[in-house]
Amino acid sequence: MDFSAVDLTEAQQAFRDEVRAFLEEHLSPAASGAQGAQGAHGASGEAEHFDEPFYLALGDRGWLMPRWRREDGGAELDDVRVRILEDELDRRDELAGTDRLGALSTTRLVWPAIEMFAEPGLRAELTPRVARGTARLTLGYSEPDGGSDIAGARTRAVRDGEEWVINGQKIFTTNAQHAQYTFLITRTDPDLPKHQGLTMFLVPLDTPGIEIQALPTIGDERTNIVYYSDVRIADRYRVGEVNNGWTVLHGPLDAEHYIGGETSKLNDISGGAGHMRWLRRAVQAAAGWARDPAQVSPGGGAPAAADRVFLAGLGRILVQIEAGLATPGPMGRIKGADVAITGCEQLIDLTGPAATLPAGADGAIDDGVIELAHRAVQVTATYGGTVEVFRTVIAQQYLGLPRPDYPGRKAFLPPVRPAVPAA
Repeated sequence: MDFSAVDLTEAQQAFRDEVRAFLEEHLSPAASGAQGAQGAHGASGEAEHFDEPFYLALGDRGWLMPRWRREDGGAELDDVRVRILEDELDRRDELAGTDRLGALSTTRLVWPAIEMFAEPGLRAELTPRVARGTARLTLGYSEPDGGSDIAGARTRAVRDGEEWVINGQKIFTTNAQHAQYTFLITRTDPDLPKHQGLTMFLVPLDTPGIEIQALPTIGDERTNIVYYSDVRIADRYRVGEVNNGWTVLHGPLDAEHYIGGETSKLNDISGGAGHMRWLRRAVQAAAGWARDPAQVSPGGGAPAAADRVFLAGLGRILVQIEAGLATPGPMGRIKGADVAITGCEQLIDLTGPAATLPAGADGAIDDGVIELAHRAVQVTATYGGTVEVFRTVIAQQYLGLPRPDYPGRKAFLPPVRPAVPAA
């Protein structure tokens, strides 16, 4: 594996300058500072980070789906330019402590399944809209009493002529308030084994009978509960064959679990890189605080930056962040969550009471970013499937261990697929 830096050509450097100029134009200091460390809060109190004008501006450039052909709304960028674009976007979001692009990650996650399984007319209709940013997709997987057992879905879809009638509810449908469609798993035959009686739909979220209810999180972000009451949709919104939804879902699930091939060798190798974003932001805030002459170390006297114990503690956190970034795939996803949660706890220990002060409080470090980070990272153990789910993925997909037949029966089944060979 080659860890050397990529030397940019003049053309690639010119593209980087183009991206930076675009970001300066659309994310001015005034606009970036308006939300502050915790984002702009909606009526229900949760932070609203999504920036639709910025999202649409990226779509106008073809940068939402940068590898797509220009005739499909993309920019036909090569791997290096895509990485330059993503690095510049991540750097801006990390400095602001926010994620302005909302449902882009889930849209990209779902789209390959739409390309492969959706009705051709629907696919052709959505392609330019997804590229422009006017069609955003979210995930309708989890149910309130289902935990991580997606295949145990109870949301029913019953056929009525050329339509389907959907009843049920989903939870943790993040970004539903900003999306136009949800990739919905439903139960279409309750008499079949649970993995065989499922059908996937791409449901327009403005369909009558759908209610989206905000569910604020401990990290001041919003997820949602979505209720489906006699929701009627045309059969054209079915994705794949009836009762074959598990096959359709496998691609997005594998991608979300970091199973399968990489799009580019320049991608982050760790599945936990994004989970450490808040910690990295908090470390920057702590470092700035420590250099302030007005701040003194816990022992008194010199600024905290002169305290060798403080510096050693900060260094240990930074080393763990690098370890998280260097741990590949689903192993990195677990490592990233562990580093984020533990690192924020250690950062509070290092900086003292000021780190526990929230935004707006006198003496809060960088307007409370460390306090917010500590709350925000707690959910990293759950995002995209709990760390327990990922440990199962590692055991079966990477170590080739047998799959236990739950619940209660001590019987073991063969692995679902061969273990991934060592690199």
